[in-house]
Amino acid sequence: MTLAVDAAASSRGLTMALFLAMVAATLYITVVASRRTRSAADFYAGGRGFSGLQNGLAIGSDYMSAASFLGIAGMIALFGYDGFLYSIGFLVAWLVALLLVAERLRNSGRFTMADVLSFRMRQRPVRTAAAVSTVTVSIFYLLAQMVGAGALIALLLGIRSGETFLGMDADQAKIAGIVVVGLLMIIYVSLGGMKGTTWVQIIKAGVLMSGAALLSVLVLATYGFNFGDLMNEAAAASGEGRAFLEPGLRYGVDVPGDPIATLWSKLDLVSLGLALVLGTAGLPHILIRFYTVPNAKAARTSVNWAIGLIGLFYILTLVLGFGAAAIVGHDAITAQDPSGNTAAPQVAEAVGQQIGGSVLGAVLLAFIAAAAFAAILSTVAGLTLASSSSLAHDFYASVIRRGNATATEQMRVARGAAAAIGAAAIGLAIFAQDLNVAFLVALAFAIAASANLPTLLLSLFWKRFNTAGAVAGIYGGLISAVGLVIFSPVVSGKVNEAGESESLLPAGIDIAWFPLENPGLFSIPLGLLCAVVGTLLSGERDRESHALLEVRSVTGAGAASAEQH
Repeated sequence: MTLAVDAAASSRGLTMALFLAMVAATLYITVVASRRTRSAADFYAGGRGFSGLQNGLAIGSDYMSAASFLGIAGMIALFGYDGFLYSIGFLVAWLVALLLVAERLRNSGRFTMADVLSFRMRQRPVRTAAAVSTVTVSIFYLLAQMVGAGALIALLLGIRSGETFLGMDADQAKIAGIVVVGLLMIIYVSLGGMKGTTWVQIIKAGVLMSGAALLSVLVLATYGFNFGDLMNEAAAASGEGRAFLEPGLRYGVDVPGDPIATLWSKLDLVSLGLALVLGTAGLPHILIRFYTVPNAKAARTSVNWAIGLIGLFYILTLVLGFGAAAIVGHDAITAQDPSGNTAAPQVAEAVGQQIGGSVLGAVLLAFIAAAAFAAILSTVAGLTLASSSSLAHDFYASVIRRGNATATEQMRVARGAAAAIGAAAIGLAIFAQDLNVAFLVALAFAIAASANLPTLLLSLFWKRFNTAGAVAGIYGGLISAVGLVIFSPVVSGKVNEAGESESLLPAGIDIAWFPLENPGLFSIPLGLLCAVVGTLLSGERDRESHALLEVRSVTGAGAASAEQH
């Protein structure tokens, strides 16, 4: 008993030491970057001095967030084949970003997505709508990272139901983790801007890929590098048998005797796929990364590097998820976190204990947990930077100050906005901590695909598109996506076999009338429809501006240096 307690204490100490070392290193990078952040271009776009490879690593780092490392591994561990659908959707989405958005966006804008949307339209209404959309999408995405941080803190401290550490129970430890990550992200953005955030992301990409690769090799080694044996063991340990390796365990479920419920379940799968594939090209924190490179060629190179890095990473999540199902087991995973968010760190500890006892288990847990924390910290910094930049550059400078704000003013407002957004994300994440982080990110993707992508593409490719269409498209997609989420089983109506709520609201409060968990199937077409109808109902025309934008988006003439008119 004493040995077990000592082992747990040493594991906690080692894990926290590595975590603090990671935080100290990233804070040092941020402080150094802050000394080199002198202009608005430095703060918003890192001085446009990053190479295609560097920016590709940073984009991959942004994308390989807590949702990817913790959420997807947990989804696969609990739902097998259906969990891997997230990996496929996230990866395929990059083709949309590469073919339709990356080069044209880099050529057309300066700092934010709204630079492109407002280029040929009235500035104030379009930038206001874009800022509202950017903040909404970023906060949904931030929720996922914060929830992952809370679950990870509880695991790191070894706190399970009924246990305490430093006077904290598991729920209090999760809240403490959420608050700590929120405060750190405010510091990163306020001090380092895009330069500091990018270098933190580059380092995090190396740490996370190293951790995922090492753990995958150890998991495969446990089964003699026979992936078939690993899958069979995972299926047997899941309690679902062969169904674990086949579609229909979570999505597209056949409900006996209820064809309507079966239809909605299958439509939910289609909705999820649409949101994942189309959402990436509308994510503000991904879009602003294309402004950090010097030219369009580097933007394309960035995406190519990102696709390779992300593709390899998602293959590794398959090994981690099935490894967690086989080695840790369904019951142990859900006992630590009902949504499976801690499956990857748990399998690290279990594999280490199998190979070298409790000491190696503690070392592996500490390393993987530190990698996961690096993923969370860098992603939340990128998200906060995107939303605070939009509020400062789009709303404050262009709407409130009508283009008369100085660069110093904008950066000051951006830092204040980072603090406000961080506080909002902390508060909301406390109420969402029982949801899977990959699932939460899928909601952010649906909102981005509904509000941002249709207006962005129509602005680039449709001559007739105008201010009314852009505003209607953004608000129509945003309101429909968020509204359908509010009245979906995500917020209320879902209970488990024990009668406990699996939604945001407590059991017994049910306002759900929309049957799908992801709104993309309805909200994406609605966003596009609002943009088209708004355009056709308005008599506004500006063919000259469209011709100028078309030339600029294709050739890059005037990009980055010229002010938007």
